[in-house]
Amino acid sequence: MKTSSCIIGVTDMASGYRIAADIGGTFTDIACLSPDGTLTTAKTPTTPGDYAAAILTGIADVAGRLDLPVDRFDEILHASTIATNAILEGKGARTALVTTEGFRDVLEMRRIRVPRLYEPLYRKPAPLVPRRLRLEVPERLGPRGEVIRELDTEAVRAVADALAAHEVEAVAICFLHSYANPQHEMAVEQILRETLPEGTFICASHDVLPEIREYERTSTTVVNAYIGPVVSRYLCALQIRLRDAGVGGRLLMMQSSGGLLDIDRVIERPATVVESGPAAGVVGAARLGGKAGHGDVITFDMGGTTAKASLIEGGRLVSTDEYEVGGGISMSSALAKGGGYALRLPVIDVSEVGAGGGSIVRIDAGGALKVGPDSAGAVPGPACYDAGGTDATVTDANVVLGYLNPTALAGGSVPINARLSREAIERSVCEPLDRDLLDAAWGIHRLANSAMMRAVKAVSTYRGRDPRDFALFAFGGNGGIHAAALARELGMAKVIVPPGAGVFSAVGLLFTDHEVSRSNTFGRTLGPDRALPVDMAATFKRLEDTVRAELGTSPQLRLTWRAGLRYRGQGFELSIDIERGELDDASLPAIRAAFEAEHRRSYGHDLGDHAIEIVTLRAIGTIPPNGPQTIRDAGKPVVGTSGPSAEARAAYFGPDHGLLETPVVTRAHLSEAPRAGPLIVEEYEGTTIVPPDCTALRDAHGNIVIALASRASQ
Repeated sequence: MKTSSCIIGVTDMASGYRIAADIGGTFTDIACLSPDGTLTTAKTPTTPGDYAAAILTGIADVAGRLDLPVDRFDEILHASTIATNAILEGKGARTALVTTEGFRDVLEMRRIRVPRLYEPLYRKPAPLVPRRLRLEVPERLGPRGEVIRELDTEAVRAVADALAAHEVEAVAICFLHSYANPQHEMAVEQILRETLPEGTFICASHDVLPEIREYERTSTTVVNAYIGPVVSRYLCALQIRLRDAGVGGRLLMMQSSGGLLDIDRVIERPATVVESGPAAGVVGAARLGGKAGHGDVITFDMGGTTAKASLIEGGRLVSTDEYEVGGGISMSSALAKGGGYALRLPVIDVSEVGAGGGSIVRIDAGGALKVGPDSAGAVPGPACYDAGGTDATVTDANVVLGYLNPTALAGGSVPINARLSREAIERSVCEPLDRDLLDAAWGIHRLANSAMMRAVKAVSTYRGRDPRDFALFAFGGNGGIHAAALARELGMAKVIVPPGAGVFSAVGLLFTDHEVSRSNTFGRTLGPDRALPVDMAATFKRLEDTVRAELGTSPQLRLTWRAGLRYRGQGFELSIDIERGELDDASLPAIRAAFEAEHRRSYGHDLGDHAIEIVTLRAIGTIPPNGPQTIRDAGKPVVGTSGPSAEARAAYFGPDHGLLETPVVTRAHLSEAPRAGPLIVEEYEGTTIVPPDCTALRDAHGNIVIALASRASQ
């Protein structure tokens, strides 16, 4: 691939300090882990016109509180929605597709699926590449890589001249069956590099996704090209800004799969970070929640713009490679497809809804109260920010209810004007609906919970899991405010709010592995009497060599083999782990047993001795993060912050409890002995609400654990 070279200086000596930045729709969160495990955080409003500005402000804030020069950070870890936003907003590069003659319309034909069953006039999203920029080349390969028709290099040169005339910024190359033989794609890539201007982003499917299924492979390669220049410019600019500010260290970015990747690799394959933002918090929940004995949790991440949920079962993340981005699709599903652009890369299974603290409250044409999906964002923000916003939001409702500090958030860095919240809700809700102020604010709060309940059910109930068997692991700037009420609606008995909850996606980055994975279509069948393919281990080892070349020779490198299997005749496969080592016929029973167990878990049955196809093989390499693996003194106030601004304030808990004088405490005020609610736990990064008839304690790992009374006991 043709990319720009962006290098940032690295400090001469390791200091042991690592810092992470997560850009959200409203706030940019910063978290730093010291060599002794001390966590320091910062929260600053996101700067949409210049995202780097908020990152630099947060880094300077943390460095100042630690009395540490900004050039002493060994690693800068980053998560961002820059790639997703480019797709959602249609602001990617002018992209072309070069493909096999007769296959230019694969992006139009897609799969015969629509996401909305009862909408016969549904219109598919427009392809990211217009038809005039989808150019064909005479060539043809067979499914085993055999050459059926030689590549017409003169036609390729004519295509290259045409693309130069169109002044395209990016080119995706995708030929039929190139996963089995990349030679034609490689030849075309070389000609395009020689012809097109320097800086044109060029990628080929054999490098992005060497797997079967023409539409998914073409779509993924096109997405990679479409966002390539956007991501490259953003990351190069960020590195320059960091360097100019004197921030040293190695820059890594979160992948959708839940692992960190060096920036130069991200620039080559930007599609790997399309879902970068939501992944970090889920990884942090699995790592830190597991260490505290909470292996079965549903994560609930509520920020300023959206709320996200994911399932962790037995400490294991739930991942998928069947995903769509854009077009209103907010979760992976084998059934609800067709509304976005297919992205066949590993991604943590996250469900997302447009309900966050900044979600705007409105009355629809039928006179019903609605919350979201439109958001006030960081600018102008909720009315209470006093930054020009006049729309009532969920945050304004929480201010009126007494849940949020009425004077300032984030240790005083975000001033709050409670009067403006009251006026906005009175104007937007109370007057049109003739409702009392507290009643209206309570309705907004509960309506937001109803919207977020869909995200939780999407990863639990809709997957055959009962949410009552899990704890709700809540984080994000608004997660602790809504978690207990949401858990009660779902019949859940426990809520866990981790240390640094308000910036937990940034915290999660600090506990994430450096990861590289490579896959390839394999295409072999295992019958009841068939031997294991002799080239299976050799293919795994070839993929391993590619992974090792990218990750280096660290003694901490861990390698995993994974295979996509299906019964012969099925359309889609299931992934299972394969034990590394010499594979022979003795390995076959264990592979079949693992696949059948996964098939029963997913579908409730297996097909006995039916033939199994090995569709894809994948090698994954991970290196654990340097430094401490836990947070030291997690229950103490964050470095450089003070306690709550008041000992108590009035908070409204619905018509059953009314307005109650509620103690305002910090996490440090809680102990391992349960304390009865109501309580408001106020911290620098966020607020946690403990309703009446609930108890809260702080466990040995610094987590706030809220126990909810069952409905039967109320």
